[in-house]
Amino acid sequence: MKDPIQLIVGLGNPGGQYHQTRHNAGFDFVDELASRYSGFWKADPKYKAEICSITISGEKIWLMKPMTFMNRSGQSVAPFANFFKIPVAEILVAHDELDIDAGTARLKKGGGHGGHNGLRDIIASLGNNRDFYRLRLGIGHPGHSSEVVNYVLRKAPADEYSSLARAMDCAIDQLPLVISGDWAKAMNKLHSFKLES
Repeated sequence: MKDPIQLIVGLGNPGGQYHQTRHNAGFDFVDELASRYSGFWKADPKYKAEICSITISGEKIWLMKPMTFMNRSGQSVAPFANFFKIPVAEILVAHDELDIDAGTARLKKGGGHGGHNGLRDIIASLGNNRDFYRLRLGIGHPGHSSEVVNYVLRKAPADEYSSLARAMDCAIDQLPLVISGDWAKAMNKLHSFKLES
């Protein structure tokens, strides 16, 4: 895997009631990334998204927060990638992940949607091309499938949110490697990250 990245998409739901809920971990990640690299968000009605550009290691990177609600995220991602001729393999999607513990972040290329409606819609909108990268931001699992909807739409307790924020910081620290296409080194560093007790 030597793909550079041109577009980083954070998934979430717009609206104050969803701010800093577990399901909005992707929004939180790109917000922190924009802040770290002095980016400014701008609403772009054409793509139904908020868009920002930053520079990492001398490379211009687009950041996006789809404003379509989670299950229509592809309506923003696909038209933007098509217009700017960004290959699917040069897109990184940051999203909440039930299947890994809170305070953990993992990079991955391709794969299915794992029941995540944002990923599901992006895959469909990209013509069933699954070859984009994912930054999986662990939020843990409530224990039973019937509890998932309420769980992801609730704000995490302060200690859990703090743990995830530290994992996001570690992921941001690896982005220069990601942007250059050195995925093996970025994954090794991120996947060996451990929260201090």
